[in-house]
Amino acid sequence: MKPRVHFQSLGRVSYAPVWKQQEDLMHAIVQRKIARKKAGMGERDASEDPELDLPDNHLIFVEHPHVLTLGKSGDPGNVVVSQERLEALGVEYFPINRGGDITYHGPGQLVGYPILDLDQFYTDIGKYMRMLEEAIIRTCADYGLEASRIEGLTGVWVDAGQGLKARKIAALGVKCSRWVTMHGFAFNLNTDLDFFNLIVPCGINDRGVTSLAKESGRAIDEAEAANRLKTHLTDLFDWNLIFADQNR
Repeated sequence: MKPRVHFQSLGRVSYAPVWKQQEDLMHAIVQRKIARKKAGMGERDASEDPELDLPDNHLIFVEHPHVLTLGKSGDPGNVVVSQERLEALGVEYFPINRGGDITYHGPGQLVGYPILDLDQFYTDIGKYMRMLEEAIIRTCADYGLEASRIEGLTGVWVDAGQGLKARKIAALGVKCSRWVTMHGFAFNLNTDLDFFNLIVPCGINDRGVTSLAKESGRAIDEAEAANRLKTHLTDLFDWNLIFADQNR
């Protein structure tokens, strides 16, 4: 049976409530896994006890108003403007519990938060990160843009083999506890790249950032790009995507 993944597209929502939503969903999955283990259901058919069925997974797509988030191992010094300047621009700031350094979220950016029980897929966080990157790489290819990886640098890049000319088009940062994930990726579609001047993006000061719109030379239909990305994620993870109005 394919893992169930409940999909939500939230539109534009401020950062804090979506972070709380992720935390709540992650906690629920972890508690369900603990309950299954206590019931001795690790290798049993879940249908033997419907109340202890496999945990549901979740995928959230969202666009945030201007916000900076700093990973737990990040350097606050990578915010290169004052708090007063951030407030004047209407940019929120949150130190959070994902991996990675500082990043920017804002209008025109597709942010994805998979809250997945990797026990239902594979317990390999490196493979999980590469699969997220691959979905974004395939989406870029749909628009005629070649994107790829740079060894040792998480994320998706344009002109990855061109040294300092490489430009990041998508950033990734996740948290994983008991093989349950949260946080995820930020894919620049029509993003105003000037906001990245507020930070040293992901702590990397010798390479730039870009967007699908900038590389394509035209505005991107964000709903279309989201659908393409969702399709590639489904192909790669082989999950059963369930929408809000679809019965379980």
